[in-house]
Amino acid sequence: MTNSFPILQTMKTFLQESWEKANFNEPTAIQQKAIPPILEGKDLLAESPTGTGKTLAYLLPLLEKIDPAKKNLQAIVLASSRELVMQISDEIRVWGGGSITSASLIGGANIKRQIERLKKQPQVVAGTPGRIQELIQMKKLKMHEVKLIVLDEGDQLLVPEHMKNLEAIVKSTMKDRQMVLFSATLPPKTEDLAKSLMKEPDVIKVGKEDMPASKVEHHYFVCDRRDKNLMVERIMRGYNPERVLAFINDIGNVGAFASKLEFKGFANGMLHSELNKQERESALRRFRDGSLPLLFATDVAARGLDIKGLTHVLHFDLPKDVTQYTHRAGRTGRSGAEGTVIALVTEREERDLKRLARDLGIKLEKKEFYKGQPVEAN
Repeated sequence: MTNSFPILQTMKTFLQESWEKANFNEPTAIQQKAIPPILEGKDLLAESPTGTGKTLAYLLPLLEKIDPAKKNLQAIVLASSRELVMQISDEIRVWGGGSITSASLIGGANIKRQIERLKKQPQVVAGTPGRIQELIQMKKLKMHEVKLIVLDEGDQLLVPEHMKNLEAIVKSTMKDRQMVLFSATLPPKTEDLAKSLMKEPDVIKVGKEDMPASKVEHHYFVCDRRDKNLMVERIMRGYNPERVLAFINDIGNVGAFASKLEFKGFANGMLHSELNKQERESALRRFRDGSLPLLFATDVAARGLDIKGLTHVLHFDLPKDVTQYTHRAGRTGRSGAEGTVIALVTEREERDLKRLARDLGIKLEKKEFYKGQPVEAN
């Protein structure tokens, strides 16, 4: 246990043990700033870049507040994608140290099985808003003892498609409940919507200046649109990456190309909303364990995912704005690790990419392939 995080020393023993087991030294900036007000019971709006430890910033105080002796639902974490919910559930299990019972409730999964799981009276639930609200309406999820609601990647939740469910979920809890929202980006509209659901929330914003210096390099290649497929092969050979998460805007463009890559010996997978739960879980698992070195994903499917040891991010399609670039690039180089972000752009897109880089204050390096290796472009 380090003295650099004194507040942890006041927490439950199993949380201190989990911290030691995780080999963490210093808490991150968002953890230092967010944990005390959550423990004090305040509503909170927190913005912090991707890869800065936001999940633990709310999970540690959430688990601290759970009364292990009470066998009812006491806290709920909402997220917009199934993948993110599964990831949060894993973290709850790891940090709960066997003392806290939990369940994950996602749309598209077998609802009867989830109802069975609720009979075991989980103290914490992570889920997607639609499924949570469905189970509340069925009177299978009792909300009267819920003291804390967390919105993870809140800017993805406070949107028209989720708003009705969110408001209903919040209404189903008692007035004295606490609500916190975390996001990598907090647009003014999201902030105003969140405040309308909260009681005088504290607002915390962690900027780049609070972070360890980034070791992420940003490369780009200029090519014709039809040559992007060929460039992916060259990147896989030339960079010899351990894992590449490749972002695409439209899944329809990639299906046939992915099969050709597979045929040429480049194992790859896909992650998008049209796949069923098993297919998505399988693709992610194989990507995480290294048997798929390349994963094509849409932005929605990959939002908030923490993939340990992700070395490379590829913009197969150009991000549409600064926010999208930030979320994609933030999948690598997490918590001060090294990483490489590569963009494939046409001549026309090069201008847009440079503008994004300028707005983000990042240094772009133009590259080309020479004898199969990426070198500085003339």
